[in-house]
Amino acid sequence: MLCVGNSLSLLVVGRLLQGIAAAVVATVGLALLVDTVGQDNIGQAAGWVSISISIAYLVAPLLGGVVYARSGYYAVYYMAFALIAVDIILRIMLIERKHLKRWEDPVSSPAERARPSPVIQVPSGTVDANPSTSTNRKFHLAPVISLLSSWRLLSAIWCTFAQATILTSWDAVLPLRVATLFGWTSLGAGLIFLPLTIPSFAAPAVGWYSDKKGPRLPVFLGFLLGAPFLILLRLVNHGGTNQIVVLCVLMTFLGVTMTMVITPLLAEFTYVVDAEERRRGPHSFGDRGAYAQAYGLFMTAFAGGMLVGPLWAGLIVTAAGWETMAWTLGLLSAVSAVPAGLITGGYIWEKRQDKETADEEKMDRHQRVDTTPQQ
Repeated sequence: MLCVGNSLSLLVVGRLLQGIAAAVVATVGLALLVDTVGQDNIGQAAGWVSISISIAYLVAPLLGGVVYARSGYYAVYYMAFALIAVDIILRIMLIERKHLKRWEDPVSSPAERARPSPVIQVPSGTVDANPSTSTNRKFHLAPVISLLSSWRLLSAIWCTFAQATILTSWDAVLPLRVATLFGWTSLGAGLIFLPLTIPSFAAPAVGWYSDKKGPRLPVFLGFLLGAPFLILLRLVNHGGTNQIVVLCVLMTFLGVTMTMVITPLLAEFTYVVDAEERRRGPHSFGDRGAYAQAYGLFMTAFAGGMLVGPLWAGLIVTAAGWETMAWTLGLLSAVSAVPAGLITGGYIWEKRQDKETADEEKMDRHQRVDTTPQQ
């Protein structure tokens, strides 16, 4: 529809279908990532996903613009069709982990496979008369509703929305800003996103830290440190080489803070599902878990931020100017640091209580050892 569409209605429907397809692919892909690498390494794996997203975010506009300028409108879609064909081939070749286990398990002989399993007689008195009291019972509410009752997940959704809003706000205003102040062409307007993207190559290291120490510190510092850098963009208000340097430096620091936020947030949705399942009991979200639904919420929050971000920046720049847009985004980042510091990775007051309890138990053990009579 986007390729051959010649009316506004067809283009709108095409973009709608494109958005639905992207949401489905991203949600299933992230759930498949958790199933493949496991919960203990999801942060580092999410870092590699973050790199691929950042590279695509940088390369796609540049590549599309160059191909359009050199070969025309339809050549851009030919390139997209080729990428879709490669994607389909890779999906056909993909072997899910649950199917891979059949190849990894030792193969028994046909006679052993045909042999019936032994029947274990259980005394009638040991059978639980009330199945609802089983610790492995499934939670009756839909997993997505159960997850939305968690303040920790709601905090992750808000932080994802805020991060996507800040990230995509530049799409509407930054190219116009550099064209107005510095007289840059479309190529320069695309390259200005390079300082914002390069720090994302450190995402696997941030994810590794999140796996080892938890996501709270990088997400909190990312939002907290991002606020002054966003506000300082007010200084970019006239042309000149010095202003270009200031803009590039600020965009680089913003790229660092965004990398500190988005990768641990990707992993946080997995951590929340694991924590809720431990609290409610094994298989409380079913045999397949609730990772796909959790990442569906992640994509919903991210898509909401992608919708609000350009509108936020564009409307405020038009109504009140670049300076006001900068400090409002800085305020959004500072406000988001509050739930990130208090709730992300688990409630901070519960962490302190657990630490105090552990310290008290440790002191009790030492006292018992000291008061033990010597033989």
